[in-house]
Order: sequence, then C-alpha cells, then structure tokens
Amino acid sequence: MSNATTRIWDLPTRLFHWLLAACVIALVVTAKVGGNAMEWHLRLGHVVLALLVFRILWGVVGGHWSRFATFIPGPARLLRYLRQPAADTTVGHNPLGALSVLALLLVLGLQVGTGLLSDDEIAFAGPLTRFVGGDTVAWATGWHKDWGQWLLLGLLALHLCAVAFYAVVRRKPLVQAMLHGNQPAPAGTAASRDGLAARLQALLLIAACAAAAWWVYGLGSTPGF
Repeated sequence: MSNATTRIWDLPTRLFHWLLAACVIALVVTAKVGGNAMEWHLRLGHVVLALLVFRILWGVVGGHWSRFATFIPGPARLLRYLRQPAADTTVGHNPLGALSVLALLLVLGLQVGTGLLSDDEIAFAGPLTRFVGGDTVAWATGWHKDWGQWLLLGLLALHLCAVAFYAVVRRKPLVQAMLHGNQPAPAGTAASRDGLAARLQALLLIAACAAAAWWVYGLGSTPGF
C-alpha cells in the first residue's frame, strides 16, 4: 500500500461519529441515574434521532466513502474477506466493519423509536405514546429497557474490541483516521469530497433533521394534537 494518504472520512461524518458516541454514553448514564436525569435522557434521545436521520441522508449524498452504496459489501466481497481477512487492503470500512455500522444504526434507530413510545408509568413518557395503544407502549417500553439496551451495549462492546484489535494487531489507525479524516491508500483511490460546499450541504441537512426532531419532541407537550 502506498504511503500517500487520501481523505476518506469527510468532516460531517467525523462529527457525526463523535457526537453520536458522546450522546450514547450520556444516554446510558442518564438511564442508569434515573429520576430528573430522565428529562435529559429524553432530550438526548431526540439529538440521536436527528443524528441518525442525518446519517441516513448523508449515506446517500455525502462523501464517497460515507455513502452506503460505497461501503455496504456484496456477498462476493464479504466472502473474499472472510476467506482472507489478513490480505484485505480496504480503505474506509472493511466488509465486517460495514455490517457492524449498519447493525449499530439499526439498533440505535430501534432504541430511539421505542424510546419515543415508552412509558414508565411514573414520571417519563415518550412523545408518541398518545398515538398508539397500550399494548404497543408496553412492548416498546419492555424492549427499550431490556433486550434493546443489552443488544446495543453488546454491539458497542464488539465495536470497541474490533477497533482495539485493528489498532494493536493489524496496525490500522482507525481512531486517528476518524479524527483527521485521512487514511493510507493505493494510488488512484477516490477521495471523499470535503470542501466548503459539501460542509454547507451537511449543515443544511443537519439543521433540517434537528428541526424535525424538535417537532417530534414538541408532540409530547402539545395538547389536543
């Protein structure tokens, strides 16, 4: 592999990654603390909602290596990687890494969705509980507090172990790449666009996503909606 580096992760993707990580940590802490911290848990859930919607949109229009069409592996590519993982020279996400990203986004989306429908029957109720029946609320609450929580924590632990493995054993600076955006890459590797125009586009997208999440948050305090 060449010593040259290529811009793989654009700034919006990097900011999304670290903001999401901080929010997830804060969500776990506020859930364990409970009490008044649950109000912050609710607010942070809406922040994650905005971030997830942004990432889905950015996966369509964002930088080359941030697009789902670029990093989601087909069966043949996945099989080649499983047969010879040590020979992989992939920049960006390798096939297993790509699948883990999709799994994390899916489980986080399910956690946010069930959180919006949850009701602890004490002091906390999601803003969408009024629109569904009691059985749906009960299922959503149970999943959010039990299976969903542990599934998410398991995936996060697996993600951290994988990052540590690639850093120590494979000598691939994944964390550093998610900080500055560059990775060593073969000559001719496509770079993600990361100029002013792309960043302004991302800013408009996240503003729209934040407005939508704020609207959902307001449903919980809108009488007679």
